[in-house]
Amino acid sequence: MKEGLKIFLRQLLRNKVGFAGFVILILIIFMSFVLPIFIPLDTKVKINEIYQPPSLKHPLGTDFQGRDILSQIIHGGKDVIIVAVFAGVIGTTIAVSLGALSGFAGGKTDMVITSLADILLTIPHFPLLAVLAAFIRLSSPIGLALLLGLLSWPGAMRAIRAQVLSLKERDFVEAARVLNLGTFHIIFKEIIPNMMNYIVMNFIFTMRSAVYSQVGLIILGFVPYSSHNWGIMIYYAWTRGAIFYKNSVLYLLAPISMIALFQWSLVSFARALEGIFNPRLREG
Repeated sequence: MKEGLKIFLRQLLRNKVGFAGFVILILIIFMSFVLPIFIPLDTKVKINEIYQPPSLKHPLGTDFQGRDILSQIIHGGKDVIIVAVFAGVIGTTIAVSLGALSGFAGGKTDMVITSLADILLTIPHFPLLAVLAAFIRLSSPIGLALLLGLLSWPGAMRAIRAQVLSLKERDFVEAARVLNLGTFHIIFKEIIPNMMNYIVMNFIFTMRSAVYSQVGLIILGFVPYSSHNWGIMIYYAWTRGAIFYKNSVLYLLAPISMIALFQWSLVSFARALEGIFNPRLREG
């Protein structure tokens, strides 16, 4: 275990950008899940401190109700990350299960699954989400993650299917067939472990897509959250006229910057993982 971790870190350090993305990702997770324990969310309305510029008391200034922006940034990442992770798990699980079944079974099963995926891929993703969110009350992060995950699998499924079509012709799969180990064993014990790199990469990119989708739905008002997150900050900054006050620019830019930084860390870390999983891409 320790030796495997050392090899992982050694390979990760070879990709400086990827390592930077990994460090920033860890820091964002730490900020979102640990710091809120020590830094309370500022919920007190202070009329005399509306849209104050950055200061020692308020390093990022205040919002339209005089509340500290930094405390909102610290508390705003938890829901965004939770939704992204759950959506990634749901979408990746569906994509792996259907992709493996489609590629291995072939025939009518393959035709039905790929046809369903093709139909979903022809429908614009975000407009479909907006229409569904208008009719389905998404008042919790888990409900939103479920919707995002259920609509995010078609593209990843086709990539997984292509890998299964290649792997099922390998000698170790033929040996499992000869031994009559069964379809379940061949798919989940022989094929899927040999394409974990594709699964992890698809999981990360599904998370990335889920972040954009959930923030977009929140800004448009389709997700009536009672909790606090970066998307809610952007929504209120836009609807409460933050763009019209020179001292309120950080109220809009701070959550946008955190979302962009989180996305960049995911993409950079994914690039590093691709180099670790694929020996042909390793340097040195």
